[in-house]
Amino acid sequence: MKPVRVGICGLGTVGGGTFNVLTRNADDIARRAGRPIVIEQVAHRSIHPDCDITGIKATSDVFEVATNPDVDVVVELIGGYDIARELVLTAIANGKHVVTANKALIAVHGNEIFKAAHEKGVIVAFEAAVAGGIPVIKSLREGLGANRIEWVAGIINGTGNYILTHMRDEGRTFEDVLTEAQALGYAEADPTFDVEGIDAAHKLTILASIAYGVPLQFDKAFTEGISRITAEDIQQADNLGYVIKHLGISKRTDHGLELRVHPTLIPKERLLANVHGVKNAIAIMGDAVGPTLYYGAGAGAEPTASAVVADLLDVARDITTDHHYRVPYLAFSGIGEDVGSLPIMPMEDIITAYYLRLLAVDRPGVLARVATILSEQGISIEALIQKEATEGELVPIILLTHRTKEKQMNEAIRQIEAMADIAGSVMRIRVESLDEQE
Repeated sequence: MKPVRVGICGLGTVGGGTFNVLTRNADDIARRAGRPIVIEQVAHRSIHPDCDITGIKATSDVFEVATNPDVDVVVELIGGYDIARELVLTAIANGKHVVTANKALIAVHGNEIFKAAHEKGVIVAFEAAVAGGIPVIKSLREGLGANRIEWVAGIINGTGNYILTHMRDEGRTFEDVLTEAQALGYAEADPTFDVEGIDAAHKLTILASIAYGVPLQFDKAFTEGISRITAEDIQQADNLGYVIKHLGISKRTDHGLELRVHPTLIPKERLLANVHGVKNAIAIMGDAVGPTLYYGAGAGAEPTASAVVADLLDVARDITTDHHYRVPYLAFSGIGEDVGSLPIMPMEDIITAYYLRLLAVDRPGVLARVATILSEQGISIEALIQKEATEGELVPIILLTHRTKEKQMNEAIRQIEAMADIAGSVMRIRVESLDEQE
């Protein structure tokens, strides 16, 4: 069979890894695909030092690749929103199939891209957009196709997990570990996307769409970062039998879908609690299969390239199949038709348990007033730790509550922070058990 000809746009970390995997494993890839997959052209501003592009047609203009009649598949690895969107839509308009690792592009512009691709009859594949080399999209879209998905919860940003792991293991501050992560290349100079949950929300948006058959709705995802987490919070969580992880969580409920990213206390015995460093892991609950876990490298040159090349294999196999018979981009045919029955819930309607940390003046009646405020909002206390007074006679108080609605907790925190005997703001971290009953 004639080769599938690939144009790679971007030869940075992932692009370089993809180039090298395709060339190094060309024979095995051809045997799996049933035809050779060859690199026809590359577009780059700079070349990854490990790449030898001798004999490969090269350009600095990515749109030259998108319009090249000799290219069958455009691999978009330039990142970002605007130029990447234009590149992908240009490639589709020219009848090219597309493979991308760009989670931001898919989460924000995916609905538009998939519509254009469907009308043109081309494939858009994006396994590498979520969790690097872990084949979670294929597993969720195809392997778990028999299941009604109940919830998805994952550590889907390695930077945040690296920071929380080292804060717990070494008792260090957020700022200290972040600086180390930046020096090691695990965190960007501007780490906002990672530590504030935006990157994870992009990925969770994609997973939720595939899990429940709804359009991509990144603008409705709730995000909260980890920059306020202290060594004290991590120690107290440990004392209570929990580990703090920065999770992306999506659940199907009677009132709609939850879509949220935030620091979370999870029990120590859960598998997700034992995922360390820069590794990613996603737990998925299906009604037939039960809980499953997908673990591995969530980033890096060749782990991500592994997913990119796997998508190229799928394209090579399906390239001659009528597009009506291919696996739908987001798993479900007729996507969006039932969106009214599965709305994304506002955060204030979410029900979960809570960890609270506050500093109170050491005088009689303060804790009783805090307990009264919680009780008036229908919030029950499960556990309480009151430490000895610190300098200035402020007493750290740690509370663990039973499950309650976020709206009630917001009001309780507002009233507690208004008390004259409470110093500063209340630290709130949500608690999830992530078991079959959740």
